Amino acid sequence: MPETKLPQLKAKDFSSDQDVRWCPGCGDYSILNAVQRVCANIGATRENSVFISGIGCSSRFPYYMDTYGFHTIHGRAPGFVTGVKMANPDLTVWMVTGDGDGLSIGGNHLMHILRRNVNVNALLFNNRIYGLTKGQYSPTSETGKKTKSSPMGSLDFPINPLSLALAAEATFVARATDKDRVLVDVLERAAAHKGASFVEIYQNCNIFNDGAFDFATGKDVKDDNVLYLEHGKPMIFGANKDKGLRMVGNRPEVVKLGENGVTEDDLLFHDETNKPMAEMLADLHYPEFPEALGVLYREEKATYEELVKGQVDQAIAKRGPGTLEALFNAGDTYDVV
Repeated sequence: MPETKLPQLKAKDFSSDQDVRWCPGCGDYSILNAVQRVCANIGATRENSVFISGIGCSSRFPYYMDTYGFHTIHGRAPGFVTGVKMANPDLTVWMVTGDGDGLSIGGNHLMHILRRNVNVNALLFNNRIYGLTKGQYSPTSETGKKTKSSPMGSLDFPINPLSLALAAEATFVARATDKDRVLVDVLERAAAHKGASFVEIYQNCNIFNDGAFDFATGKDVKDDNVLYLEHGKPMIFGANKDKGLRMVGNRPEVVKLGENGVTEDDLLFHDETNKPMAEMLADLHYPEFPEALGVLYREEKATYEELVKGQVDQAIAKRGPGTLEALFNAGDTYDVV
């Protein structure tokens, strides 16, 4: 009997029956819509997709996806994700976290899921504030940020999520904004990547940190403040495509095409496989430099699940498949009277 081919799902098919309870105007709505579109574009199925989150506004995400999912505990989503992938490596697993959940209490856990190269799509919504608990400064808040928990201004130096991911040996590192055209493309590429993909998403919190990323999302200014990365293409930006990045010694410099004889050939050309270049791009900050959007880095490496399966296969080949009875009776045993 021929196999019945199911119709490909549309974006709306991934929308659950739950009322979306983010604040009106929150950037999370745009990200949710983008993820649902991506699931449809890549031919995902509801029964083979899993969304796992920790705690925070972003972590409501699993409720709004008509797939399997877990809303777990603060900062601990990476442990649940690893367990799910080890139990069933064929599942497509997305991990949704925020700058507080993923980089504060969950920083250690995030680092290890990336270095282990668990085949998961990690999305970090960065609004540079604690939104769910009503506006305290977060690990990514800028120095001097005045909030309810730092009325005189935060003294902390902010974490750079991209630099952390690169240092933790993530095999796919990218950035997008909540309402930019590049978001869907970046998410599709993250989904296609085999290994730990990390995507930082600039997300506006219009209640407690409104406008934090206006420089990168404002219609009239973003072209002059962001650099859209394309593999093998020169690093050109600006509303008139007349600015670029070049290296002077070991430091990047913004130049204007046509001035002092500067041409496209003088500019940096993006190479997604060049880790030092990715580290340099991750460290570019507005207003001195344009901020990079797109895929900064990618590499191919064995996934954690593949390596574990290899060890299991070796053990079975050496010792046989084994049984629970043999396991329970191995080594010293005790009779309880």
